[in-house]
Amino acid sequence: MRRLGLGPRADAAFDRIAVLVERLVDVPVALVTVLDADRQFLPGQIGLPDHMAEAREMSLSHSLSQHVVEDGQLLMVSDLRADPRMRDNRAVRDLGAVAFAGVPLTDSEGQVLGTLAVMDREPRVWTRSEVALLTELGEVCSSELRLRIAREVADEARRHAESAHDQLTLLSELTEALSATLDVDEALGRLGRMVAGRLSDWCFVALAESARSVRHASVAHRDPAYEKEAGELNLLAPTARKEIRSMIAAVQRTAMPIRRDLADPATLPLLIADPRIADLVARLGFGSFLIAPITAPVGRRTAGVLMLVNGPERGPFGEAEERTAAEIGRRAGLAIDNSRLYGRQRRVAEVLQQSMLPDLPHIPGIELHAKYLPAQVGAAVGGDWYDAFVQPDGSVMLAVGDVAGHDIEAAATMGQVRNLVRGDAYGRDDDPGPLLTQLDRALHGLAVPAAATAVLARLRREDDDYSLTFANAGHPPPVLLRPDGEVEVWWESPEPLLGLMPGDPRSTHRRRIPPGSTLLLYTDGLVEHPAQLIDDGIGRIRAVLRNNPTVPAADLCSRLIETATRRDDDIALLVIRLL
Repeated sequence: MRRLGLGPRADAAFDRIAVLVERLVDVPVALVTVLDADRQFLPGQIGLPDHMAEAREMSLSHSLSQHVVEDGQLLMVSDLRADPRMRDNRAVRDLGAVAFAGVPLTDSEGQVLGTLAVMDREPRVWTRSEVALLTELGEVCSSELRLRIAREVADEARRHAESAHDQLTLLSELTEALSATLDVDEALGRLGRMVAGRLSDWCFVALAESARSVRHASVAHRDPAYEKEAGELNLLAPTARKEIRSMIAAVQRTAMPIRRDLADPATLPLLIADPRIADLVARLGFGSFLIAPITAPVGRRTAGVLMLVNGPERGPFGEAEERTAAEIGRRAGLAIDNSRLYGRQRRVAEVLQQSMLPDLPHIPGIELHAKYLPAQVGAAVGGDWYDAFVQPDGSVMLAVGDVAGHDIEAAATMGQVRNLVRGDAYGRDDDPGPLLTQLDRALHGLAVPAAATAVLARLRREDDDYSLTFANAGHPPPVLLRPDGEVEVWWESPEPLLGLMPGDPRSTHRRRIPPGSTLLLYTDGLVEHPAQLIDDGIGRIRAVLRNNPTVPAADLCSRLIETATRRDDDIALLVIRLL
């Protein structure tokens, strides 16, 4: 486990996740564990006795997580004392564990490394939502472990490369080029363009998704005069599955690059089944070749091949080129694995974020449409949210807010804040100002670590019009498109963010809205830019509202998002059409 940088010591990232789980699932003990042959390490924990929390490790006699690792799947136990396999575990006696739930943490190959686990000191039936939350956060922990493994392997590869000074320039440039993009096709294209001419006349790079599928392929030639042939071969290469499988199998058997000289180019058609491919290869020049594996760092799996080719004039490859090609294959594998891990982590984060956002109600006379768009950088998860729900008296509560931060903690805190807004407001006829004042007290009293902006509004039908009351806690102003095409921006005196020390009572503002109007609530990612005033961003959305008074709400959301001048912040917006 030390290859992950994890041992008998605290890890800040996993401690934060344990704290989140403890709060969200409401359990006394939450653990992130990594198991070795005879020990259980605890890089993340909350709720253990002081001596265990300080030691950050325990023997397997106290480990309930060992059963998750053995089974390789989710384990939920309502009462350990009734489980023949677990009732004699010393955690039941020494820690008072009665209920247990654990999800496996895995590496890229599916090997179980540890668990994200919770314990309760009373019998407990685990709910579906608790299982879903543990599973999602477990995948985040797994992604972090995989990235650490990849970084450790990358460090090993980097140390190996530093011993070959004559390769340093090319390899450092290649690493920089590959790390500058998370798009696999772009990475392979950069790889080919850098290698062709410096190590060979031309090169072919392929990644195999499976024995039957070539997922990515790239061909590059040092001479621009061969651009047409290289492009044609690039299109045909994925169809040469048999030849690519043979190359991958060959380097898998040897675990080393393969060098060959083609004594008689006339035999080329015997090596390649497709005559079109054989013809293109001959025209590009085929006198000698070197095949190096592209190796995924985790598990040393051969994910593809780098094939360097020289024409007859350039001569055969030597040992120096072989060593360099092997190192390029390792670095390419690392870049590709990082890209896939990043994509997987983004997808997990987006699923978690979306699972915390509500389904909008269907309300006669009111059309609601909302959209959440994650940032294009970072973890793709943040603290922006929207909400709408109907009160028992028929009024409609509307909310949009933004918890500070752009990470898993911000998303988890967002879920807490949104639920507190709902719980505080539902069934009460208070104005939004007093509701947000009470929310301040609740956040402070419950020690919810939130600093958030928000707009909370209550909408009522009154005679032929609508009345709307709202409170604004440091948030961008609501914008209203009236039926006559006039656009109103509801600026008010700024009030503090939510989550700060409770202060003066918050204000409630009142408006009358005619039917046919469109109200927009949104977060700052839609209008703010470091180099511009917020008025410029609001001016852009005013223009969109004015120019699109009758388009469907879904299309209006898309057009509003297109006005955003940057995408390093997430965006939430709520469109309310009053019919």
